[in-house]
Amino acid sequence: MKNPRKLIFISSILIFVVIFSHLTSTASQEVEDEREFDYLEDSGMGPRHWGDIRKEWAACKNGDMQSPIDLSSRRVKLIPKLGELKRSYKPSNATIKNRGHDILVQWLGDAGSIQINGTDYFLQQGHWHSPSEHSINGRRYDLELHMVHLSQDINMKNKIAVVGLFYKIGRPDAFLSKLMRNITSMADEKAERNIGVIDPIEIKMGGKRYYRYMGSLTVPPCTEGVTWIINKRVRTVSRKQVKLLREVVHDYAEMNARPVQPLNRREVHLYCQTLRRTKN
Repeated sequence: MKNPRKLIFISSILIFVVIFSHLTSTASQEVEDEREFDYLEDSGMGPRHWGDIRKEWAACKNGDMQSPIDLSSRRVKLIPKLGELKRSYKPSNATIKNRGHDILVQWLGDAGSIQINGTDYFLQQGHWHSPSEHSINGRRYDLELHMVHLSQDINMKNKIAVVGLFYKIGRPDAFLSKLMRNITSMADEKAERNIGVIDPIEIKMGGKRYYRYMGSLTVPPCTEGVTWIINKRVRTVSRKQVKLLREVVHDYAEMNARPVQPLNRREVHLYCQTLRRTKN
C-alpha cells in the first residue's frame, strides 16, 4: 500500500497548481498587447470598434453591463448603515510596467484584500486612466486609479472587484510621488522592472461613502460581472504627475479613458454611514 501521507502531499500540490493557474488566467484577462486597440476615434481601433476587432471582444459591442458609467444623482439609490469599505492590505513585492496603453503596478505576493458581502477579493494590480473613466453627474476628473482584486473562490462566477479612485489637480499624490522616477525612466517603451516592497495602504482613500454597481472591464475583452466600488471622495494629484502618466505611454493612449456606457437597467448604490433621523 502506498504511503498515505505522500499521496495527500501530492494531491495538495496538484490542487495548488490548479488554483494558481486559474487565478493567473483570470488576472491576465486584460489585454497586454496594447497594439491591438487604441483610444483614437479615427484609427479603426478605437473604443467604438473594439467589439469588431476580435470575436473574443464581442462584449465591448454587445454587452449590456459595460463600464465605465456616469454616476448620476438621479440614478443612485442611497444605502445607509453599511459602513466603511473593509480593507486588509499589507506590504508585498511589486513590479511597475508600461503596457503602452497605461502604467501598471503589479503585486507579486499576497498584498492583502478587501471584503465584499463576506467574500475576500485579493489585490492584484493598480493602473491609471486620464481623464477619469467614470464621471459624476457628467463631470470627469483629471485621473482615475483602478485597483483590481480577485476572489480565490474557484466556484464563484463574478471573481473580479475593482476599486476606483478619483483625482483632481492640486497637491501631488504621495503614492505616485514614490513611483515618479521609475515611471519617468520607462517613457514610450514597453518595460517592466522590480520596485521592491510596496504597501498598498499608502494609497489613501479616505471618506466613508462609495458607489457600487455591476459592470465590466473598461478595456478589451470588456469582461462583464465585475463588481465596481467607486470612492466618492476626490483626492488630489499634481499637474506634473498627470502629464507624466500621459507622456510615458504611447501617443494613442495619452488620453486613455473609454467613453461612458449605457446604464441600461442596472442599479447604482451609494453606501454611507447611518443617516441622522430628522425630527418630525
